[in-house]
Amino acid sequence: MSEQSPPEDARTGHPDALPEYAERVLEVAERIPPGRVMTYGDVAEWLEEGGPRQVGRVMALYGGAVPWWRVVRADGALLPGHELRALAHYRAEGTPLKQAGRTAQGHLPRLDMRRARWDGGADAEGHT
Repeated sequence: MSEQSPPEDARTGHPDALPEYAERVLEVAERIPPGRVMTYGDVAEWLEEGGPRQVGRVMALYGGAVPWWRVVRADGALLPGHELRALAHYRAEGTPLKQAGRTAQGHLPRLDMRRARWDGGADAEGHT
C-alpha cells in the first residue's frame, strides 16, 4: 500500500465513527508496555497496513486518549510541541533516554531507541 494514501477504511464510513484503521493503530499504542516505545513505522509494520505517515496522522487526530508518548519518531527525538509532557511520562515510566549534548536544541534528551524500542514480542497477544 502506498504511504501517500490512507487505507480505504479511513476514507469511508459514518463521519462520527472512528475509522477501522485508526482503531487498530490505537489498539497497538495501548499494548506498548510502560517504559517502551514503537516508531510510527513499527506500528504500521506490525499492523501490516499503511505506513509511518498514516500512523502519525491517526495519532495526531485520535491519539489523545491512549499513551501517545509511546509511539515515536524513529530518530528518538521528542514530539515537537509536546516535549515536556512526553518527557514527564518517559521519566515516570523509566523509559531509557540519552542525555542531550551541549549543542542539542533546548538541551532535551532523546529516547534511547536501542533500549526503549519494543518489537511487540512476548506481550503481543492477538497479533495477526
